[in-house]
Amino acid sequence: MNSKILLAVLLPSFSSISIAAPAAVRAPERFSVTTGSILAEGERPSGEAVMTVYHPAKPNGTAVMIYPGGGYTQLVVEPEGHRIAKWLGEHGITGAVVEYRLPAGNSSIPLADAGRATRIVRSHAADWKLTHVGNIGFSAGGHLASTSATHFDKGDPKATDPIDKQSSRPDFSILVYPVITMGDLTHGGSKGALLGPSPDAKAVEVFSNERQVTRDTPPAFLVHAENDTLVVPANSQLYYDALVKHKVPAEYLKLPTGGHGLNGYQGEVWEQWKAASLKWMGKLRFIPAADAN
Repeated sequence: MNSKILLAVLLPSFSSISIAAPAAVRAPERFSVTTGSILAEGERPSGEAVMTVYHPAKPNGTAVMIYPGGGYTQLVVEPEGHRIAKWLGEHGITGAVVEYRLPAGNSSIPLADAGRATRIVRSHAADWKLTHVGNIGFSAGGHLASTSATHFDKGDPKATDPIDKQSSRPDFSILVYPVITMGDLTHGGSKGALLGPSPDAKAVEVFSNERQVTRDTPPAFLVHAENDTLVVPANSQLYYDALVKHKVPAEYLKLPTGGHGLNGYQGEVWEQWKAASLKWMGKLRFIPAADAN
């Protein structure tokens, strides 16, 4: 047989070969925290909290609510928000960046936004293939994450809005150089912005989250630089000790250097807490072991 004919018989034409296209990556979606509806590109409802959800190419069943810091007077939304969501996505984790409203002395506002945002994510569990919803917070955002972990409810089964039927309790928390207490060791700027200039003793007690830990508080991973002078590491120690006292699984990574912001969100110590937190999530089976590296 002619060699050209033989090749034509043995080798299929390119037109007959089916080449599978790579799976499409789902674009980030922005939500109104008030309504739970998806926002159009560029839409920003005045006076509302907004949540941006980043979908990983291969979701592993875990979502993390992300609360940027900023002393409750601003939001450091890029390095402590969107970059974190993208990093989590590299490990199969759905990241939800919450641009919560700033309190200006009304302490109920950030917590209401965190609770509502968590319920929205839980309401999409089937669509997004979720089994766990945790949270991560930085600085004052760490205070909000720990507030969400100590001031939650199971949802209202009689609610007409299906979102309100969902629990606001996170399954775990990752607290990065967090403000925890409103007592003597607090960050003064965060306390003033959250509670106002002259809070009463009850408000200080309620929002000192180390005092609100119970056996139902979710597990937590904490990280703090020992040379952080803006938010002193005693904040993390207080929360860690309270968790241990109530037999809640907890891990506290103490970094010798890095200050507040851990050397500007980059470098060895910044990468160290990220790697350690993934391993912790894997150890507690919040993410598969393969995604913990």
